[in-house]
Amino acid sequence: MVKTRSYKLLCPIARALDRIGDRWTLLILRDLHAGPARFTDLQRGLTGIAANLLTERLGKLVADGLVKKVDGGHSTSVYELTELGTHTSDIILDLALFGGRFKPDGDIVQPGNLRTIATTMGAAAKRIVSHEMNFRAAILVDGENMQLIARDGKAEMHYTTCPSPDLIFSTSYTDLLALSEGEIKLEDFARSHSQLEVLSPGKDIEFLTLMSGIIELLNG
Repeated sequence: MVKTRSYKLLCPIARALDRIGDRWTLLILRDLHAGPARFTDLQRGLTGIAANLLTERLGKLVADGLVKKVDGGHSTSVYELTELGTHTSDIILDLALFGGRFKPDGDIVQPGNLRTIATTMGAAAKRIVSHEMNFRAAILVDGENMQLIARDGKAEMHYTTCPSPDLIFSTSYTDLLALSEGEIKLEDFARSHSQLEVLSPGKDIEFLTLMSGIIELLNG
């Protein structure tokens, strides 16, 4: 039985915090917005969380209807967001925008699986994508595979390999973070801190337009 704590208040903010306010819970949701993940994938990305605490947090998220555990094939199980869980996307992005106002404290551990990039960029893309954009982009960050898809006024980005991409974009986590926090200008980033291989002519304009909008949003 999953232990639950409650503010026992009528306020909808308090009711939301009853579900997602515990330590690590929002970071678990953050990683799952990048796509389904095994328990070990989540544990690897959430540096410092104990296995029993991750089990408890996942159990509560499942009980609250935000996450579900499904068959991942090959005798494995994966966790993924429910439809209700996907509605935390804007919360995650707004926290990222707010957190970008502060400098990191102490020694920083880079995320083990870089899912945070797919989540943050994907949520930003959803806010600014236009109906004219139609492309599939393979994004490599420190060699890790992600895909950004824009189609019919919708966008999504996941931590997975992109089949048949229109373009391939490569960069590093540190350079991308510096760009999103305004430490590198977009022109300098494009020239010296990233590579773009265009496989479908013309799609690079759509991709760069969306990327510019994402960075402008993240820079506040």
